[in-house]
Amino acid sequence: MQAIIDQFFNFEIMRQALPMLLTGLVMTLKLCVVVVIFGLAGGLAVALGATSPRRWLRYPTMVFVDIFRAMPPLVLLIFIYSGLPFAGIRISPFAAVAVAFLLNNSAYYGEVYRAGILSIGRGQWEAAASTGLGMPQALAYVILPQAVRNVLPELLSNTVEVIKLTSLASVVSLAELLYAANMARSITYNASPLVLAAFIYLLLLWPLVRLVSRFQRQLAT
Repeated sequence: MQAIIDQFFNFEIMRQALPMLLTGLVMTLKLCVVVVIFGLAGGLAVALGATSPRRWLRYPTMVFVDIFRAMPPLVLLIFIYSGLPFAGIRISPFAAVAVAFLLNNSAYYGEVYRAGILSIGRGQWEAAASTGLGMPQALAYVILPQAVRNVLPELLSNTVEVIKLTSLASVVSLAELLYAANMARSITYNASPLVLAAFIYLLLLWPLVRLVSRFQRQLAT
């Protein structure tokens, strides 16, 4: 029992590793902001393309969604970071993660947005048109606010998954939280920094998980 405590719950090693992990946490938070904001914006663009009445726009968007929902994000990340240099395209680890997650998350966010848009009845479009609003104005001021409210728990739930996926950035040596914890583990020959990193992830994600549950209960009533 003492061996397990020393290996996984060594508070002295955690204290020593904490500055390194906090530096990694800052990088993780920067990555989360970029990935979530661009993912939400890209997902909205995908949803608008997928619900467009123009087939030349709708069909390619549907193909995009199918491809990037089916492709594992880790495979996509490694391809962008390690494969593109063979074509003469070299980008930083941060940019590689941002691009890979933008493509992957846009597809998932797009499907959530699309479900929200389709949940709004035709009568709402007609009511907006009767007030003199054009399609872009109706979409921005009438349809999208209702659509986002309808799928808000799904958007938040997807965001939690996106934040979890940022840990994959460690495979391209981006100095985020998991990478920092693994480096501390290799230096100390002790797993306690990984346990501390898991606890930090828990503190970061638990409020979002509770928020998702709250919205789900509100919509169910």
